Amino acid sequence: MRLEGKVAIVTGAASGFGRGIAEAFAREGARVVVADLDTKGAAAVASTIGTAAVPFTCDVSRKADVEGLITAAVKAFGGLDILVNNAGVTHKNQSLMTVTEAEFDRIYAVNVKSIYLTTLAAVPEMERRGGGSIINTASTAGLRPRPGLTWYNGSKGAVLTLTKSMAAELAAKRIRVNAINPVIGETGMITEFMGMPDTPENRARFIAGIPLGRFSKPSDIANAAVFLADPASEFITGIAIEVDGGRCI
Repeated sequence: MRLEGKVAIVTGAASGFGRGIAEAFAREGARVVVADLDTKGAAAVASTIGTAAVPFTCDVSRKADVEGLITAAVKAFGGLDILVNNAGVTHKNQSLMTVTEAEFDRIYAVNVKSIYLTTLAAVPEMERRGGGSIINTASTAGLRPRPGLTWYNGSKGAVLTLTKSMAAELAAKRIRVNAINPVIGETGMITEFMGMPDTPENRARFIAGIPLGRFSKPSDIANAAVFLADPASEFITGIAIEVDGGRCI
């Protein structure tokens, strides 16, 4: 198995992409901390995985929660090798002029500040293991932004820049940092991204811009995450894989 003996944390793992990543990691032999603000959801996912997983309730924008998360991983499994910063929020697709200050603050706290907090807490533990892999869930929105999600787009642009800068700085510690750029996917945020009801007709409007003709699935993102976490990709750092069906061509 590709991740045998590895310990991983996946944030936002109670559903969607995060759940897919956590389950895929466990299938590949990793022990996984399923972290999410949704306590019941995290527990359900961990229960489905079995003894290779433990749940942890965490608001990734809060320092105390993040520090507790890293401590929980070390206590449960003895260390930390892989960190997936997957938790994220967005605002409804709308004019940039109508997004509230509270929405803006929450987006940058969850999508950007969380990476700062998890890095400070996780890097010392990864150093103790001789290195590690950090994977940030960014978005095609950070690479090819479109109207209606401006402030969210900006947060994902920050994730892409952070990924490259972190990769350059942490390489000396043998910690690799990469990102994944999903296109709009079948997750709980699909209605917000579309800014309209989730109907077959409205889906078709968005799918028309994806050459391979469908939304992304959790399994698509999970496959990319397994590759970036796998020791076989040990010479890859600072990249962002576009898992987008050709959306960014």
